[in-house]
Amino acid sequence: MDKTNLDLKPGEKIYFASDFHLGVTKGTHPSDHEKKITRWLDQIKNDAAGVFLVGDIFDFWFEYKHVVPKGFIRFQGKLAELVDLGIPVVLFTGNHDMWMFDYFPKHLGIPVIKNPTKFQIGQQYFLVGHGDGLGPGDRVYKILKNIFANKFCQWLFGWLHPNLGVALAKYWSSKSRISSAKSNDDFKGEKERLLQYCKQIEIKEHHDYYVFGHRHLPLELEVGESSTYFNLGEWVHGSVYLIFDGKQCKLEQFEG
Repeated sequence: MDKTNLDLKPGEKIYFASDFHLGVTKGTHPSDHEKKITRWLDQIKNDAAGVFLVGDIFDFWFEYKHVVPKGFIRFQGKLAELVDLGIPVVLFTGNHDMWMFDYFPKHLGIPVIKNPTKFQIGQQYFLVGHGDGLGPGDRVYKILKNIFANKFCQWLFGWLHPNLGVALAKYWSSKSRISSAKSNDDFKGEKERLLQYCKQIEIKEHHDYYVFGHRHLPLELEVGESSTYFNLGEWVHGSVYLIFDGKQCKLEQFEG
């Protein structure tokens, strides 16, 4: 998709999902996890007018100049099928897969977006992004994110042999909350950082819907009288996604 304006025909829907964490070593078997996601993509292709994958789709992803992480063939093949059917797919980077560059745009025709972006879908305005590093506080992570996003640091990491680089990344990933958590994070009420971020943005510019991931907790919270924040949860311990039918948004659960 090369534009931020989408029209819906009668019966068409827009789908949002995030935090698949493909490749995670905890929870279900990695291939079962991937197959579940491809079943979901196969199910929605008949009425999808667009699919937004909102970050941390992979538990780790780093594109070397001539190498990408192995695996995920079923998933990539299904994405290619959707694109070939004329269904726009948009991929956002998250904190686990921020090192995406030109592989998906060049080989699958899928744009990669790194920052929260405004979309008009029908008559509604959406602000969509992964959500990491937004809102007040969390200074240590924001510093680390700037380091990881630094092009010189990425260049240095790219000189590591893939066997070593991927092994280091998998070790780091094994310590993450998605690998160790048995349940979703606790709800923090009005102290939810992304909710506070949405309220700050809403004061400056109206959006009907704010859609983020990262939090690993499905949420539907009021931002203002005519504005709602949705968090998409995650797919390691759950499988929640968001549907927009042109009139309203609704969180749904895939396969129970």
